Amino acid sequence: MQRKLTSTLAAVAMIGTAAFAEEQTGISTTITDIAAGADRHDWARVRGAFADDVTIDYTSLWGGEPATQPANDLVAGWSAFLPGFDNTHHMVTNHTITSLSGNTATAQADFTATHRLDDGLWVLGGRYDYALEKSDDRWVVTSMTMTALWETGDRGLVTIAGQRAAEAN
Repeated sequence: MQRKLTSTLAAVAMIGTAAFAEEQTGISTTITDIAAGADRHDWARVRGAFADDVTIDYTSLWGGEPATQPANDLVAGWSAFLPGFDNTHHMVTNHTITSLSGNTATAQADFTATHRLDDGLWVLGGRYDYALEKSDDRWVVTSMTMTALWETGDRGLVTIAGQRAAEAN
């Protein structure tokens, strides 16, 4: 009896661990799709990572207030702006699920975002906090808060990249 109970408990633990690993992989894929998709200008990939409406909070960098908007509008803004840089590289690492309950989750990740324009660089580092929901067996971001912890280089490149992108359109 003891052996059967131990085997059953071990099987339940393995199933739970496998299910959590599957959810963690799905959440990490979603987080990666935002950063890698933006760097590759794969806007469909970026859009697929967001719920239809998303709250974005970049107040630690730019001030202002968090904004809730249609994801299509957010991605349209990024797709009109980011190509103004010669290159961007958003490295998002240390993905950690901080809560998981049914079809909702929260996660954190650290980031370094490098923006290059001609010989100039602007590099930013910090943390993202995400709220996610499971939709059609895929995790999507409903809220994303960026906490800037450090930066180096020329933040003025943002203005130049915006002007270049506007002129190109």
